[in-house]
Amino acid sequence: MVRRMLLIAALLLSVSLSQQGKAGELKVGDPAPTLKVSKFVKGTPVTAFKPGKLYVVEFWATWCGPCRASIPHLTEMAKKYKDVQFVGVSVWETKPADVEPFVKEMGDKMSYNVAMDDVPEGKKGNDGFMATNWMTAANQDGIPTAFVINKESKIAWIGHPMTIDEPLGKIVAGNWDLKAEAERSAKEMAGKKKMAELNRKIGQALKDKDYNAALTTANDAIAEDSAMEPMLGTFKLAMLKQLGRNEDAHTYLVRLLDEVLKDNAMGLNQTIWPIVDPDAKTKPSADDAKVALKAAIRADELMKSKDPAIADTLAAAYHAAGDDAKAIETQERALKLAKGTEFEKDPSLKQHLDLYKKGKS
Repeated sequence: MVRRMLLIAALLLSVSLSQQGKAGELKVGDPAPTLKVSKFVKGTPVTAFKPGKLYVVEFWATWCGPCRASIPHLTEMAKKYKDVQFVGVSVWETKPADVEPFVKEMGDKMSYNVAMDDVPEGKKGNDGFMATNWMTAANQDGIPTAFVINKESKIAWIGHPMTIDEPLGKIVAGNWDLKAEAERSAKEMAGKKKMAELNRKIGQALKDKDYNAALTTANDAIAEDSAMEPMLGTFKLAMLKQLGRNEDAHTYLVRLLDEVLKDNAMGLNQTIWPIVDPDAKTKPSADDAKVALKAAIRADELMKSKDPAIADTLAAAYHAAGDDAKAIETQERALKLAKGTEFEKDPSLKQHLDLYKKGKS
């Protein structure tokens, strides 16, 4: 699966599709960019943001499993907030011809306005107008990502669609603190920019197999700016384990899962998987397994039990903790959620279910 990259490689921030162009300075609080798409494939075309109206502009792709998981949630939000215009924009597509069949297949699960990015002839998906002027400009490197546009046609919030409930509710109610959100978002953006230089230094240290230097670089960055810890914490944990500092690693694991990443489902998932991976040669300690299970349950709750990759991790965590009955139940859910996503053809999902059943028998 996507998250099953080699541990160290996975912990370095990779260059994503949206970062192939130069990231601009689009921020929360700024006027929303122009809405320019090639065509609407569902719903009513939205060509401009009208003053006094609220909008949600969400970016997704046909190949994106988490996008498929979040689409029904956006449909729920669109039904709940009928005065808010929801626009889903397909970006970064490698096969644009797949978009309309995908939307048709989703049916009522995708009941809002859906459009395709305006990609110049001969260019790639990440060169599209919306990809460039929204995602790249806002330094957003992953999908699904949603932007909430307020009644003044300004960006009020940027984030994962599965976490849109609270901010959208407050924005609709008129009690959203835009200034505070802009400040929070700006700090997060500054942290991402620092990562570019850190990646260079850490990458060289890893190339030289100087794990102490890599760990020191991460520690120094976190000490200088605590906002860097959510981005560097999982890497720091890996370095502690690489150096054989297992007690320190467990102590830090508890902090990472219980404090630093407690509200970050993807961060929790990325951290937990190497610990509970049923195919790993080394099995986790009882203490690590217990902490990982608690965090896996939290990640699943954050994603409203709708993400196949996180359900797969939770099942592995139950298995690592010795509860194969719950592992089987959760893995069966993961298989159901995987249908129609990039994970459907992953043989490990069924293999792990068989493993858990064997353990229970």
